[in-house]
Amino acid sequence: MKSWLRLLLPLVLSLWTLTVPATVRAHEVRPALLQITETAPSTWSIFWKQPAMGDVALRLTPHLSSGWLEAPPTDQYVAPGFLVRTWQVNSPQPLLGQSLAIEGLDQTITDVFVQVSFRDGRHLDAVVKPDQPRLVLAMGQKAQPPAVMAYLRLGIDHIATGFDHLLFVLGLLLLVGLNRQIIKAVSAFTIAHSLTLTAAALGLVNVPTAVIEALVALSIVFVAVELLARPDQAKSLLRRHPWLVAFVFGLLHGLAFAGALAQIGLPPRSALLSLLLFNIGVEIGQLAFIVLAVVMILILRRLRERLPWDLAPAARLTPAYGIGCFASFWFIERLVVAFQ
Repeated sequence: MKSWLRLLLPLVLSLWTLTVPATVRAHEVRPALLQITETAPSTWSIFWKQPAMGDVALRLTPHLSSGWLEAPPTDQYVAPGFLVRTWQVNSPQPLLGQSLAIEGLDQTITDVFVQVSFRDGRHLDAVVKPDQPRLVLAMGQKAQPPAVMAYLRLGIDHIATGFDHLLFVLGLLLLVGLNRQIIKAVSAFTIAHSLTLTAAALGLVNVPTAVIEALVALSIVFVAVELLARPDQAKSLLRRHPWLVAFVFGLLHGLAFAGALAQIGLPPRSALLSLLLFNIGVEIGQLAFIVLAVVMILILRRLRERLPWDLAPAARLTPAYGIGCFASFWFIERLVVAFQ
C-alpha cells in the first residue's frame, strides 16, 4: 500500500471525528421521571425530570386529564443532563382514574418512569413507552409490565448508547488481541465496574459525576495512545498486564454507570432488584458488542489477507486515531463542565 495512503486514512478519520455533529455524544438516551407524591389530603407534590443536553431539553410535556400540569410549574431549573419542573397541587379530584399523556414521547426512543406514592402507603409504579405514550393511573394494572423490569432495558440502552464505554472495550480488544488475555481483561473490567456501580448506587461512594466522566474519557485516550505503539517497542504495563489496567479503569467506568443510574434513581421498594437488573442489562449490552466486534475483526482480517496491499499500518493507526480523537474531545468537553 502506498505510503501516502497509509497516512491519509488515519488523517481522514481523525478529521471526520472532529466534524461529527454535537448530538453524537455518550449517554444521549436517558429516561424521564415523573414522581407524584400525596403530601396531605387532596395535596400533591409533582416532580418531572427529563433528559437535556446543555440548555436544550427533549420536547416532552406531561399532561394529566385533570389539567393539574397545565398550570405554570412552581419551580423550574436546568441541571447537568436534565430539566426539572415541579408543581404543588391542591385539588379534591382523585388521582386514580386520571389519564397521563406524555406529549412528544412518540418522537423519541426514551421511556418515562412513573412513580406514585399515597399517604396510606400504597404505591404505583409504571413505565410509559414511546409506542404507548398514554397511561391510565390505576392500581394493579395488569396491562403494564413491572416497572422494575425497565431497569434491565435501561442498562442495555445505556451501554448501547454509551459510546465512550464501547470505545474503551473496543480499544482493549484491538490492543490485547483475540486470545486468553482478552477474556481476563474483559472479566476484570466487568467485575470492577460492577463493584463500583453497586457501591455508588447504594450510597457507599459519592464522587462528582463530571469528574468521573472526564476520567473515563481520559482512560480511553490512554488506550488509544497504547494502540499507536509499534510492535517492536517495549511492552507497557497495559500490554504486560491488561487485566490489571482494565480492572482499575473499570472502577471508573462503574462510577460513570452509577451516575447515569442516579439520574433516574432506584425505586425504594425494589432498589436491589432494580440495581441487579440494570447491571445485567449493562453486561448483556457489553457482551453483544464484544461478539459483534470480534466478528467484524475476523471478517476484516480475512479481507485484508485477500488484498494486494499491506494494510497493517492503517489497520493499527486508523482505530487509534479515531478512538483517540473522540476520547480527547469528550475529555476536554467534560473537563470544562467539571470546572464550571
